[in-house]
Amino acid sequence: MKFNSKVIHAGQAPEETSGAVMPPIFQTSTYAQEAPDVNKGYDYARVGNPTRTALEKMIAGLEGADNCACFASGCAAMDAIIKMFRPGDHIIASNDLYGGTYRLFTQVFEPFGIRFTFTDMTSIENVRDAINEETKLFWIETPTNPLLNIVDIKALTDLAKAKKILTVVDNTFASSYLQRPLELGADAVMHSTTKYLGGHSDVIGGAVATSNKEIMDNLLFQVKTTGGVPGPMDSYLTLRGIKTLAVRMERTCENARKIAHHLKNHPKVKNVRYPGFEDHPGHEIAKKQMKDFGGMVSFTLKTDDIESAHTFMKNTKLFTLAESLGGVESLISHPATMTHGSIPAEVRRKAGLNDSLIRLSVGIEDGDDLIEDLEKAFKSV
Repeated sequence: MKFNSKVIHAGQAPEETSGAVMPPIFQTSTYAQEAPDVNKGYDYARVGNPTRTALEKMIAGLEGADNCACFASGCAAMDAIIKMFRPGDHIIASNDLYGGTYRLFTQVFEPFGIRFTFTDMTSIENVRDAINEETKLFWIETPTNPLLNIVDIKALTDLAKAKKILTVVDNTFASSYLQRPLELGADAVMHSTTKYLGGHSDVIGGAVATSNKEIMDNLLFQVKTTGGVPGPMDSYLTLRGIKTLAVRMERTCENARKIAHHLKNHPKVKNVRYPGFEDHPGHEIAKKQMKDFGGMVSFTLKTDDIESAHTFMKNTKLFTLAESLGGVESLISHPATMTHGSIPAEVRRKAGLNDSLIRLSVGIEDGDDLIEDLEKAFKSV
């Protein structure tokens, strides 16, 4: 089955009792059981819910995984993964990654004795040099947030397998439509389903898909024990959003490409980061492991100061100044003070995330209207 059909049919079937085409919202906290030790697959809604099951089967189908566990947010999904590890264990992650991931790793798990090394994962040698006897996981984010660097998933998973190290790929920026890390050797793939999978900026969620039984068993233990799970309405909204993933991604990629090329030649723009450019350092890898180059574009103004960046962002109308990404509407944000504000300034700058970087999440509006909106904002700087 091709992907455009999978987003409609993967793991789905009409509901058994009614024949409903879309899974009903099972708004219940518990289930009647035939006997104390006999149930029909569900006993308590924290552990399982049929609406959530439908979503999990869908995401597993999109990623080519045996199983999927859904969570109340992307951060809850990350939290469940890292709880697999113990004091003394070592994890290697990108030095250019989502600020919430950095905060979770350094402020929640480091105090419990799990050690992290943040390095430029676009260099396999950097990752190889960071490995030690206690390294248990590569945490891979590609394209990275917000610099849009490209990490070679296959090269890193090959290295990990040789060293008996697990690999998890945060696939949020690409979505299952553009990139499927399990096919490239990853052990698990994680999403903030809030973003492209949900796609409408109306629901928070997370998911981890894997064919690794040990990882799945650990995730299900966290589902049951710590309970960071989505409710049935959240699951339904995400599932409904996925139905249009393919057509949304086609439009957002088209718009992002158009906007990136417009910005690249703009007299007021200093630098544009977009993997679709042939001179992007990761362009060839992106061509190999992605279907298209995504809906994210980052750039700096020639003035290259935070005041100009703030002024520019305040003067867009179609691009809404807001955190998050991947919705049908276009968003504009300032990573240094918004999504990545929890990363110390010296750490951000060392990774290349300067104070004036502007990040665009390009939506599905008319591309010419979006360019016109940016042009009006350029007049303010």
